[in-house]
Amino acid sequence: MKQFNIALIPGDGIGSEVVAEGVKVLKAIEKADSNIAFSFTEFPWGCEYYLKYGKMMDEDGIDQLKNYDAIYLGAVGYPGVPDHISLRDLLIKIRKEFDQYVNLRPVTLLNPTLTPLKSKAERDIDFLVIRENSEGEYAGAGDWLYKGKPEEVVLQTGVFSRKGTERIIRYAYEEARKLKKTLTSVSKGNALNYSMVFWDEVFEEIGKEYPDVKTYSYLVDAASLYFVAEPERFEIVVTSNLFGDILTDIGAAITGGMGLATGANINPEKEFPSMFEPVHGSAPDIAGEGKANPIAAIWSVSQMLDFFGEEAWGKAILSTIRELLMDTKALTPDMGGKGSTKDVGDIFIELLFA
Repeated sequence: MKQFNIALIPGDGIGSEVVAEGVKVLKAIEKADSNIAFSFTEFPWGCEYYLKYGKMMDEDGIDQLKNYDAIYLGAVGYPGVPDHISLRDLLIKIRKEFDQYVNLRPVTLLNPTLTPLKSKAERDIDFLVIRENSEGEYAGAGDWLYKGKPEEVVLQTGVFSRKGTERIIRYAYEEARKLKKTLTSVSKGNALNYSMVFWDEVFEEIGKEYPDVKTYSYLVDAASLYFVAEPERFEIVVTSNLFGDILTDIGAAITGGMGLATGANINPEKEFPSMFEPVHGSAPDIAGEGKANPIAAIWSVSQMLDFFGEEAWGKAILSTIRELLMDTKALTPDMGGKGSTKDVGDIFIELLFA
């Protein structure tokens, strides 16, 4: 039997509600498959924890998490806590300390009625964005000089190391080769004359090792246009931390909204735990009302199982989400239905084992 130990960080707002439905799915799979077992340990960290204790997580939180097989995160963010604190002191801290340098965001249309794009079908919107997740524009490097004075100057430094740039681009080439798909690099070399020129050069250098992979390279403004106008151009996309963050929200918009947006923060070498999360935010305005859409959280369970090597269950979950989306009435209000968070989770499990 394979035993997977999972750290739960439900976090803030609707986080606990959607994580509960993801855990429900994992427990149902455990019951159905005698070869898999899951254990769960919950950590109360997040913004409400910060308001009580002045910190987003325990001082030794990283040490507490390091021996788990995966981290399952619900949401981060709450009124009264600045976003740069909630993000950097929990989510980004975990990503950096555990070297989760690969961020995987699928942009997949599971039901053609969900896209706002005229005449686009499921075959037109089906690609994967591989985002650098450990440095780049989110490295946190810079300075704030002469604060509050007329000559005030703020420096925010993007950090693009050769190691960090090479490994994310190589990971993307490997995925493209394995899946026999095209690879598109997104940068901004015409304006960012150091970081993005370097990115483009590394992309070309590594590409010489993968002559079988067909490649494209777009400026981020053009890529943003094509995400909306011609999403069928893309199969696998690799880009920097900031550009990937922005582009994948466009991806969510064209596939049905943030309630379906999921993300995996991967340490490919498995030296540290990887982290899986819906990326829709904490939505404090509807927390506790049972209106939260749990589909993205369940989709992140699919990503987790893929990472564990349980691809059959990962595919089964994705297929079941596709089936679930066919019945609008069963969905949560954000998708035009009348179902509660718990209702959607229950119906999902019924369909998974039907």
